[in-house]
Amino acid sequence: MGGLSRQADKPAVKPALRVAAALLFLVVPQTVAAQDLIEAPDTDTARVRVGALYLKPTVALTNLGIDTNVFNEPESGNPQSDFTFTFTPAVEMYLRMGRTWLIGTIREDLVWFQEFEDQRSVNDRYGAAWLAPLTRVNFSVGGTFLDTRERPGYEIDTRAQRADTGLHAAAELRTYSKTLLGVRATHKTVAFADDQFYEGTNLETALNRTETVIAGTFRHELTPLTSLTVDFARQNDRFDSNPSRDADSTRIDGGVRFNRFALVTGSAQAGYRDFNPLSPDIPGYSGLVLSASLSYVALGSTKLGFGASRDIQYSYDDDTPYYLQTGIEATIAQQIYGPVDVEARVGSRRLAYEDRLVGEVDVENRVDQVRNYGGGIGYRTSQDLRIAFTSEKTHRRSEIDDRQYDDLRYGVTITYGL
Repeated sequence: MGGLSRQADKPAVKPALRVAAALLFLVVPQTVAAQDLIEAPDTDTARVRVGALYLKPTVALTNLGIDTNVFNEPESGNPQSDFTFTFTPAVEMYLRMGRTWLIGTIREDLVWFQEFEDQRSVNDRYGAAWLAPLTRVNFSVGGTFLDTRERPGYEIDTRAQRADTGLHAAAELRTYSKTLLGVRATHKTVAFADDQFYEGTNLETALNRTETVIAGTFRHELTPLTSLTVDFARQNDRFDSNPSRDADSTRIDGGVRFNRFALVTGSAQAGYRDFNPLSPDIPGYSGLVLSASLSYVALGSTKLGFGASRDIQYSYDDDTPYYLQTGIEATIAQQIYGPVDVEARVGSRRLAYEDRLVGEVDVENRVDQVRNYGGGIGYRTSQDLRIAFTSEKTHRRSEIDDRQYDDLRYGVTITYGL
């Protein structure tokens, strides 16, 4: 893969700093950043153990096939197709240190396109955290680092170089036998490279920002496998080059979280967010926000998955500074005979844009719709190795013609350890 290289337009990172970051995050997974429940990791899934160190390596070769619309172009823009694949080696690590854990993940996405060499990339993800699930006090601290050319969401179609860095800390005090009170804090920076543009907009100027969240938390252990949660949070978003987009938010969320050993696993939260831009010409938002990711295995052979989300996302366009993204998705996987299984998935997302009061827009209060559906058939050659043929169709519909596109991706996926 001699043509696969990191692009020259990446933000400059000194070699010494990159080595230091790799060493720091060598010991922990990215998923820890979002882990609200401070509990010991599931070492039963680890395949290698060396003393107190547990290792869970995984390898995936995904999207080995054709992408019929590499640049998400509308039909009038003559969509281009190409042969592509993504190779993803990763490892999760759990190091026991007395009653505490040092846990982490290293992941690399090597993205290959046969003809469009400028779309090739190597995407780095590192995460690290120290967890202390003690008797009366639980706490965690850690960080994440992402260096990528992935598309940043459903709005921006270019694969723009950016580096995200996050820090997080949380603590809980058991006040009663089943009730815990706590605090948590997160600090995240989003940094696009200085020469990344989309639709004539410099993404560094438009979107580089710092997000800071301070929250108080309440958790009640309804059963050994189920917890009820309530969070009160304050969020400050500060833009590096465009302070007119700065905003403050106050939110309250309530939800339920299920232990990994429960019949239903995952979490679901719903709440109220009061989003207040500091600029008087940007309308605010007050209303429902939610986040859910749940799965259920029925009769040992059918796995059902459900996800939902609703929250504010920042737009690259200064005249439509943000949009409310509402999404829902569902999956079903069924073992049909021995090692053979089939899967199907469907999802829909609604992007409702908010206009500046003094801005100029082509369509007022525009709403875009992104829908996707797909599926596949797989064959598991062993407990760890699975080969599947998959396909996925994506549609985006908009009141602006050049924001519409259709894309079909199909090919082979090979996974080990997943």
